Amino acid sequence: MVTELISRVPEPCECLPYLIPILVQRLGQPDYVEPSEEIRLLLVKLARQLVEISGKSIGVYLDDFVKILQRTIVDSYPEVKKESCSLASCLSKIIPEKFHMQSESLINPLLRSLTHQHSKVRICVVEAIGDVIQNGNNKSVDDVRGHLAQRLFDQSQAVRMAVIKVTGEWLLNLMDRYSFHHKLIPLLLTGLTDEQPQITQVATGFWHDIGLKYEQENEKDFKDQMDFPASPPENYPPNTTRPNLGCRMLVARHISKILPCLMNDLTDWVVATRIQAAKLLYPLLINTEEKIVQHLPLILNGMYSSCKDSEKEVVQNILKSAELIGYFVEAEVWTALILEELSKSQCPSVLMVLAAIIKGCKQNQLKDHLLVVCDKLASPDLCYTTKARMLAELVKCSKNIILVSKEDCVSVGFQLFSILVTALALSFPENNSDVESQARSCLCDLTLMHHMTPGSCQIYAQYSHRLVNKLKENYTDWTSTSFEVRIFETIFFNVGVDVLPELVDDLIEVMCCCLNPDKEDQLQMRMMAMLVALLSQHMSKTAVHPLRHNSLLLLKKIVIPNLVWRAGRIAKSIRFSAISTAWSLFQCGCISDEDLMKIIDELLPQLMTTLQDDNKNTRLLTCRLLIRLLEKLSCIEPPNYDMLHSIYPHLLTRLDDNEDDIRLMVTNVFLAYFDALNPRKYDVGLFRAHLEALYKGLVIHLDDQEVKIQKAVFDVLMKAGLLDKGLLITELERIMHKHRRQNYCKLLIEKFTHKSRK
Repeated sequence: MVTELISRVPEPCECLPYLIPILVQRLGQPDYVEPSEEIRLLLVKLARQLVEISGKSIGVYLDDFVKILQRTIVDSYPEVKKESCSLASCLSKIIPEKFHMQSESLINPLLRSLTHQHSKVRICVVEAIGDVIQNGNNKSVDDVRGHLAQRLFDQSQAVRMAVIKVTGEWLLNLMDRYSFHHKLIPLLLTGLTDEQPQITQVATGFWHDIGLKYEQENEKDFKDQMDFPASPPENYPPNTTRPNLGCRMLVARHISKILPCLMNDLTDWVVATRIQAAKLLYPLLINTEEKIVQHLPLILNGMYSSCKDSEKEVVQNILKSAELIGYFVEAEVWTALILEELSKSQCPSVLMVLAAIIKGCKQNQLKDHLLVVCDKLASPDLCYTTKARMLAELVKCSKNIILVSKEDCVSVGFQLFSILVTALALSFPENNSDVESQARSCLCDLTLMHHMTPGSCQIYAQYSHRLVNKLKENYTDWTSTSFEVRIFETIFFNVGVDVLPELVDDLIEVMCCCLNPDKEDQLQMRMMAMLVALLSQHMSKTAVHPLRHNSLLLLKKIVIPNLVWRAGRIAKSIRFSAISTAWSLFQCGCISDEDLMKIIDELLPQLMTTLQDDNKNTRLLTCRLLIRLLEKLSCIEPPNYDMLHSIYPHLLTRLDDNEDDIRLMVTNVFLAYFDALNPRKYDVGLFRAHLEALYKGLVIHLDDQEVKIQKAVFDVLMKAGLLDKGLLITELERIMHKHRRQNYCKLLIEKFTHKSRK
């Protein structure tokens, strides 16, 4: 009723002396509050109506209205809060000259309501703060800035939009805005990175207008730049609109005040704060351009720290900003700073920043600094690590160097090859990283840049010898855990059969040193396994094996010394590896008859020793090797019977082995053995004692518990009997009555008796 009356009377100001005291009594008293929410709301609406109708004359009652607002802004009823905010805004706009003195009294109540659970209330409070400070005391910006910054994390899009609009209006129209540029710019630029396009669009519009106004207000300072505008940077981020001159100069003048706070926020314990700070860095750098040089150490240190963050979004935004350094800063500047940091601390975070900066560079900018960068990346201090993240970043740096420098990367091809092969060697599948696949992909890219055939081993042919020579600088000091050992292995497993011959001399030199029996056992096992793998990997029936011409040296310097018996489990494994190497040499056809005769006197005694080895596999492989050895000896004229006669006592002993597999294999050795004796040339009369010993040792096993052993020995005696049938028959008749199973004895007597008659 009063509201309706006020709107109709010709002079509503005359009612103010009667109405204002009542409003103060009902709404502005500390010890009494109108209990009805609806009445409080109507009273606040009445107060607003009085302000709107009265105009400037309401200034007399400013103190009363401030008392009312101090109470109603923090009212428990949301509608009263919203109406009170509207009243505060209205009051500030109508009497700004008087409101200036009282505006600070409303800041605290407004801030208390800024975190209300209703988003519409928060919007009204933000807008009210904007008007109260715009038309009141500008110093209150300091009090509200932090609270408004928190509202930029608000889940409500409308609240964030309100903050951006208020901040934009302040930067455009605030009386004392020059004093607060460095405090307000971060708030507005945060809107440029908001996830909502509408907010980004509004913030962009405000920022553009602010820049234009700043140009106009400082026309004298920028006259030269405006009259003779410099051409845009040659290397500028794609799909990015360059800010106007005013925006760039505004940020450049205040970046020194903004950056320290931003760097501090990057290490905040609240994840959302770190993410927002990381996002803000990008528009700041876009607006600062080449003027970030003087602040580069601070920026880089902040980036190094943030790239260690566990939150992926923080890291992604930091790396996005790091690319801008490559666009705007000369390579000479950032290379000096980053390489110095890499010398002090070998951290993946530094490499992450470096990779991002390189990505933003242009080919001609990077060209003159490729060597110093790649030399540092290829240094053992950085490369020799098993940390998957470190290796991944080294590969990423290499990838970006190849991507940016294109054909120029050929000048540092060796360094890049060294980095990538090292990453291949030191990456573990159990690290759940794709380092290996990325490194191989980069090697393919490097191959293409050298104009070589993709997927070929040509890149290995180009640089492997040089890398091996580098590794050989300290090969006498290698241990099983040395990084060089794994790199050495990786090179030889990837070079291909065409390249291996060029590296054989280096391989033999290193192998002879590392497989010395005095070396660490684990190192010997590792290198022996590598040698066996190489022998098997390049085995071919048509091509000559790359190690063919060095086989004698391998046997003499590596195999035979490591066949010598030594106590211990590791020594047992080394003997097996050594016999495996010897077997592989024979299998791949590396041992010629001439080489065999040179080494047989040294090799055979060691084989007789390994025939008695505790390791079943060693004994088994020795038997196979003896078969191959005897096959070669059977072709050599004249036969060396003294050597052959030294073998059979050891073979007879193995027929009593506790493993049937070994016993069966020994019978196969005997088959090859009797072929080597050559029945046509064997002097039975001269060597009768040896034959008697052989026959006696063999016929016993015709009564073996295992049927398959009986059959195998029978086959051996069928061949052995060709040397002296009568002697064998005599031995069979002598012992047959002692056998439980005489069928094989009778069969042999029958066959050889029949042959004798013929």
